[in-house]
Amino acid sequence: MLYILAGPDDFSRTEALAEIKKELGDVSMLSSNTSVFDGKKLVPGELAAVAQAMPFLSEKRLIIVEGLLERFSSDVPKSRGKKTTRASTKQNDIESFINIFTNLPESTVAVLIDGEMGKNNLLFDGISPKAKVSSFPQLKGDKLIQWIKKRVIKEDGKISPEAVKLLEKQVGGDLWVMSSEIAKLATYALGRQIEVEDVNRLVGYTRQANIFNMVDAVLGFKAGVGQQMLQQLMQEGMAPPQILFMISRQVRQMIQVKAMLKEKRAQSEMQQKLGLFNEFVWQKTLEQTNMYSFDRLKELYHKLLDTDIAIKTGKYNDELALNILIAEMCSTRTA
Repeated sequence: MLYILAGPDDFSRTEALAEIKKELGDVSMLSSNTSVFDGKKLVPGELAAVAQAMPFLSEKRLIIVEGLLERFSSDVPKSRGKKTTRASTKQNDIESFINIFTNLPESTVAVLIDGEMGKNNLLFDGISPKAKVSSFPQLKGDKLIQWIKKRVIKEDGKISPEAVKLLEKQVGGDLWVMSSEIAKLATYALGRQIEVEDVNRLVGYTRQANIFNMVDAVLGFKAGVGQQMLQQLMQEGMAPPQILFMISRQVRQMIQVKAMLKEKRAQSEMQQKLGLFNEFVWQKTLEQTNMYSFDRLKELYHKLLDTDIAIKTGKYNDELALNILIAEMCSTRTA
């Protein structure tokens, strides 16, 4: 079976993956039969070897591939030099991946996860007829309001229309934060309808400020402060995948800033590309970027990927994996 989970809504993609895992049976058995790959570096031979292997003491083997479709998007900038050879290799890889994904054995379940697929994606065109495709766009407006109402019901709660609108306005489309706030409101209301007064009393921006400060501490080599703030955020109910996502996003932005600084891009162009229009956030990102070499940033990004894999395969629990990550990120300061 092949699944494609695509779109910028990371929260809904994560929930969809959790549902797929739940359908595959015993979690402990599945963890030893789960392989997670970075699609940007994956080669067909490596994938084929795992896809064709029989699961160990389990009915199913699960393969999770992140970023593979984006890699073959026509929107991805083309590399310079040896264009003919690169194009030929790319086409061969596409054909090989299509053959693997459309001929999976019954015992193998593959899940492709991508933020954006881009247009004219030959790999997607080749495998989508055999896949269950789910799209997760960023929710806003009426769709976000409907999601809030459904989430409240899922938490066994009730909410007034006015409170829904206030939640939508105050929290916005970050579903990680929204789901946490709804759970808190439902618990507080104890079965009665959630009202505007409840939202005003309980929903604030403290947690968003705390996650920003935690990321700032980690990237500033303050391991003790970062780990202390990690414990606080988790006690407040923030999901570990969201914390990992926020750290990863900041490191990705730093890599992009480093590359654009090397190309001597204008500040306005860099801010536009990254969506960093707040001057304080932009200056903080620039300050953090200047503290790291490009090679060290790439090392950090690979550590983030390793942490994500360790959590998804059950090698470490969420809290331990994040604490190890923070310690490793703060261990070496390379300017």
